[in-house]
Amino acid sequence: MDGHKTNLPYTPSEMMTIVAARALRPDDICFVGIGAPSAACNLARRTRAPDLKLIYESGTIDTRPEVLPLSIGDGELCDTALMTVSVPEMFRYWLQGERMTVGFLGGAQIDRFANLNTTVVGDYDKPKVRLPGGGGAPEIATSCKEIFVTMAMSRRAFVERLPFVTSLGHGNGPGGRESFGVATKGPTKVITDLCLFEPDPETRELTVTTLYPHATREAVQEQCAWTVKFAADLHEEERPTTLELETLRDLHERTRQAHGVGA
Repeated sequence: MDGHKTNLPYTPSEMMTIVAARALRPDDICFVGIGAPSAACNLARRTRAPDLKLIYESGTIDTRPEVLPLSIGDGELCDTALMTVSVPEMFRYWLQGERMTVGFLGGAQIDRFANLNTTVVGDYDKPKVRLPGGGGAPEIATSCKEIFVTMAMSRRAFVERLPFVTSLGHGNGPGGRESFGVATKGPTKVITDLCLFEPDPETRELTVTTLYPHATREAVQEQCAWTVKFAADLHEEERPTTLELETLRDLHERTRQAHGVGA
């Protein structure tokens, strides 16, 4: 079976966003990024977690946007926020004060211990590709109480070894975070377009705990450069509900109309 087939009532990307939204708890305080994390958080707020608190990197607190922002500087965020603080205050008081229960991250590459690379592909001094860099991701990775990673699977993204670690996951395994003096949980979920990975309690290696209805073990392995481990009690994720799909699609459609671009 093709893990990326599209002859479904939903797309793999929609499934990834919906699974991320389902993972959020009603009392979470989320440090939100643009793209899939923003869509997931706003979907959750409109369906199962109306009191979810969204905080964006630009300093907007308890933001409740009507359309998805194009960037962290989008005026929609400030206009719909309870208050807006300076970026230094955001990082020093809110983020590094460990007030966020969940932080969302993505990356160009991820390894089996959920370390992320957004810096270079290839040798650091003479890279094949120079990536956008870390921004606030290294601080998010260590300061939020736990991290949800959202990434579509491919062998170029899910790699055996990172050329550069931008954001700390679980290091080289047990004790990896603690060796750097980091006490937060780190990545607890890696949400992809095919499955859900979670770190093994003992080894900290990413393990598939849930398969999506459109995916197979073979499809997951095909898109991953390391040998994937599957949980003994592997679950199948429930298909998206009509409410989830309609709410998500409406959100994207209103965003397209508001900004005049694809969302």
